[in-house]
Amino acid sequence: MELKGQLEGLRARIGLSNREIDQRCRYLDWQALDAERLNRHADAMEAVHLAFVERLYAHLDLFPPLASILRNPATLARLKASQLDYYKRLWSGPYDPDYVLNRLRVGLVHQHVGVDLKWYLGAYRLYLAQMVESLLGDSDATRTLGSLLKVVFFDISLAVDTYSAAQRQALEDSEARFARALRGAHDGIWDWDLAHDRLYVSERWASMLGLPRDALGETSAAWFARVHPDDLPALRQAIDAHLRGDAPWLSHEYRIRQQNGGYLWVQVRGVAEGQRMAGSQSDISQRKATEHQLSHAARHDPLTGLANRLRLDELLQQALQRQLKPGARQAALLFIDLDRFKLINDSLGHAVGDRVLVEVAQRLKRCLRPGDHLARFGGDEFVVLLDDLAHLGDAEQVAKRMLESLHQPLHLDDRTLVVSASIGFTALQAEGQTIDALQAADLALYRAKESGKAQIARFSQDLQTAAKQRLELESALAQALARQEFFLHYQPICRVDQGQPRLVAVEALLRWRQGDALVSPARFIPALEESGEIIAVGDWVLREACRQTRAWQRAGQADLRCSVNLSSRQLHQPGFAQRLRAILAETGLDPASLVLEITESLLMQDGADTLACLRELACQGVRLALDDFGTGYSSLGYLKRFPLHILKVDRSFIAGVPDDAELRTISRAIIGLGASLGLEVIAEGVESPAQLDFLLDEDCRYAQGFWFSQPRAPDHLQRLLDGEDSLACLLGQPSRTFEGAQR
Repeated sequence: MELKGQLEGLRARIGLSNREIDQRCRYLDWQALDAERLNRHADAMEAVHLAFVERLYAHLDLFPPLASILRNPATLARLKASQLDYYKRLWSGPYDPDYVLNRLRVGLVHQHVGVDLKWYLGAYRLYLAQMVESLLGDSDATRTLGSLLKVVFFDISLAVDTYSAAQRQALEDSEARFARALRGAHDGIWDWDLAHDRLYVSERWASMLGLPRDALGETSAAWFARVHPDDLPALRQAIDAHLRGDAPWLSHEYRIRQQNGGYLWVQVRGVAEGQRMAGSQSDISQRKATEHQLSHAARHDPLTGLANRLRLDELLQQALQRQLKPGARQAALLFIDLDRFKLINDSLGHAVGDRVLVEVAQRLKRCLRPGDHLARFGGDEFVVLLDDLAHLGDAEQVAKRMLESLHQPLHLDDRTLVVSASIGFTALQAEGQTIDALQAADLALYRAKESGKAQIARFSQDLQTAAKQRLELESALAQALARQEFFLHYQPICRVDQGQPRLVAVEALLRWRQGDALVSPARFIPALEESGEIIAVGDWVLREACRQTRAWQRAGQADLRCSVNLSSRQLHQPGFAQRLRAILAETGLDPASLVLEITESLLMQDGADTLACLRELACQGVRLALDDFGTGYSSLGYLKRFPLHILKVDRSFIAGVPDDAELRTISRAIIGLGASLGLEVIAEGVESPAQLDFLLDEDCRYAQGFWFSQPRAPDHLQRLLDGEDSLACLLGQPSRTFEGAQR
């Protein structure tokens, strides 16, 4: 069975199809008549063949390379019998496919015993010479033909040797190149006889596993026994897919066990031809390690080493799948945001900020159990995934531990910082929640931040409703400017220390009419800030306020000033000072007639950039007022450092005077501080004569509030300017302030 398989393989390799055999016969002009001629003489030639075989082997014995093969009597007898059988078949036929296979068998036998082609061809020449002499007799023509056969077969042997040597050289060159490539690629080679399940592997293949080649076994079972159990099914599927023709080649990555018990990542490649499959195997452990590092880097934050958003999303999906299982315990998501972390970055630098983030990450991790997950969501935001909770209330306890941990002083070199955070949390639900967990936790975080620093809030549907309302509000605000829904009211600012209060300035206040309803500034101003629409709306307010003020000045109020509240987003917008200069030029308003009001919190943000912008504005001639002074805990250094002209006392202090002793003391101190620094002081929120009397006693020269006038539309204020209307305080019972006291 094995010899037959070899012969069929040889036939296929040579390409001896029926068509090829037919073509060779036609080339030799072989016809049926030729077979008949040979068949007629077959019996007569038996004695000739017997004598020739004896003569042939006597001749072969004269040549040492052949004599060494023929010394074994059994071998010699077998060869003679085979030779006689061949000659009989040569004359008798039939010349069918079996004849071809028989010739291949004879050739294979002679190749195995080591008979070179030159001796093989020489034997054919001897045979033909003998046959010619036997058929034609001994004559000069016969001898001449014999001579011709000698030289022709000499030429044939040279041609065959040339072909063979050239092909052998090409094969050796190819094998050498292949060997060099293998050494360079450092690959192992394997060859698998599928029919008999015999597996050959190279030394390199075995050395990858730390084994000698003969220690592996010679069947596929020895190979598969070393494949990682998790990888074996996929490897078998890949092999089967190629053998079925579903894949043009085999290419698969898997892990294989080494001698030391560890597993090596390899890539096997191969191609099947007939009943054989062969290929290479490469060590890809370094690439896999690099891929693992890249995968880890893609899923983890480089600063803290925590999971990043991508990894967090994977963890969330896994947790949601666990929540779908019957009897699953609760899970929760915590969204953490550091309070005022930007101030640390801006004041101490990003390097210190990074160290703070690393320390914060470590503290948060220490508050968690094994199996809980902490991720850096971005910037100063962190997310915690708590799984396997008995109660959702446990999540709140974890959040409290985190706030306590963060509140402990943080020592960095010679600095001591205290960090706080706001935390929103929600249950992780696979079903029944209309928004995803991250969004829910973020909404809870938003609520926590609204409540102040270091607060915890839990998600509820009310928060989602509020978020939708905020979205609707922001969407409406985005279109309000184009729809001309904004307008300005102006509240008088009065000089109060020269007898009867006198209107000297106004504060422009933004109003929004949505449909038939007025929307409270307390509701829409923060939304403008958050959405960024405050920049465009703020420019419109500046332009409109400057235009209206200039119109009043042209109408006779030459010294009238206008105050406009300035957003931090406006101030930090590139090119703001240039845009303001253009607005002033466009409206014709003198820069000295414009007062920009800024808050203490704005003053404390981005110190250097803020200072540079404010100085540029002051250089233009614009006056700067510090609004709501006393509420932001800014230091005296800020007042001296920034180019301020006006200090406004917050209404929260004025509301309690003169009755509240503490507020009276604070207000007196603020007024005195402003005077000592050469700043104009304006008291906000004056609503009673008693408050005004207190301010006059403290030498406060300017005031505004409902005691003088509510904010008015431009045409209503015009009547006040024209004398057609009076300040509210002049229409009521006059206080001693208006009884001729000269201040």
